[in-house]
Amino acid sequence: MYTLTRRLFGAGLIAASLFAATGLSAAGVAAAELTEFKIGYQKTGLPVIARQQKIIEKALEPKGITVSWVEFTAGPPLVEALNVGSINVGWTGDAPPIFGQAAGSAITYVAALPSNGAGEAIFVKPESPIQSLADLKGKTIGVGKGTSAHNLVVAALEKAGIDFKDITPVYLSPADAAAAFASDKIDAWAVWDPFFAIAETRYKPRVLTTSAETLNVKTYFLANRVFAREHPETVTTTIAALKEAAIWADANRDKVAEALHEVTSVPLEAQTIAANRSKFGIEPITPEIIASQQQTADRFFKLGLIPKQITISDAVWTAPTN
Repeated sequence: MYTLTRRLFGAGLIAASLFAATGLSAAGVAAAELTEFKIGYQKTGLPVIARQQKIIEKALEPKGITVSWVEFTAGPPLVEALNVGSINVGWTGDAPPIFGQAAGSAITYVAALPSNGAGEAIFVKPESPIQSLADLKGKTIGVGKGTSAHNLVVAALEKAGIDFKDITPVYLSPADAAAAFASDKIDAWAVWDPFFAIAETRYKPRVLTTSAETLNVKTYFLANRVFAREHPETVTTTIAALKEAAIWADANRDKVAEALHEVTSVPLEAQTIAANRSKFGIEPITPEIIASQQQTADRFFKLGLIPKQITISDAVWTAPTN
């Protein structure tokens, strides 16, 4: 079992700050061999802020490491990219690493970030006869398979006393789900920001529930397992940089939407909605977080959504102590 404790997390941040300032490396030869650092990100959230501010680039430049950013529309393909090593680290919701671990992906949890919260929802068009979660029985719901929104659907139905088998999930990417929602080929849509925010600007939808109302979960910063083992200093440096980005975002709320818009080209109106309800931060993987993630994994296994039971703690990274 690997555990990133608060004490080790703090030590990692201090060490990363020293490394960034001096260019010294605890990993020695391994860090010297790394010349390109590949980060997977989605269209909103803390990594986008870090990219716009070039905080990670500034921290790694003294080590001769360049940073490449690779955009994904959802967490599952990002996790697969981590698995095959085409990216080194990346940020997803709570469900993708569970599906990835169950499939044997070479991933590890390195830090937690706040939930999508109010920025992830199940919603219908305003003229829909569906007024509540109970009305979803027998209906079709567009959702990305293995995404955080998938977990929201499962948990929301459970809370409403509806069996998952009593709805028809239509597994779609955000872009395909947007088209299906626009043409009324699905009854409801479950998705996260900025796609939820874009839908709000276009349709003024009726929101049935949000993750903030239904779940107590986190999102996660993940790494390729081999990369984290061979380049721990780069991982801790990145965590420290993300913490710095979170501090900037909280202190510059008026500039966050513009920063997100600049990187993603998502309309400023939608990114403003997303930014105003976002929470920014980064924290270690605690036993409480592991337990919550384990509950989600167990729920997915019980429903037959993942092929085997998994132990979340087996995939949690240990920060270096020296």
